Amino acid sequence: MSHAEQVIERAMAAVAAARLRRERELERRRQTFGRIELTPPLPMPRRGLQLSLQLSRPTPEEGTVGR
Repeated sequence: MSHAEQVIERAMAAVAAARLRRERELERRRQTFGRIELTPPLPMPRRGLQLSLQLSRPTPEEGTVGR
């Protein structure tokens, strides 16, 4: 077997391995994302009520909500 044939054989093996890996990942994604159930969107409150979003942690003086 000549050097060129060996190079071609290794390249074909690399392509086959990449194809197999891609097909396995595609099947895994199909199974993973197939299980995710899409929920309907939450209804919008009337009159555009704006909800507060507290981004900082409460200080010990403020206490914690829900604990």
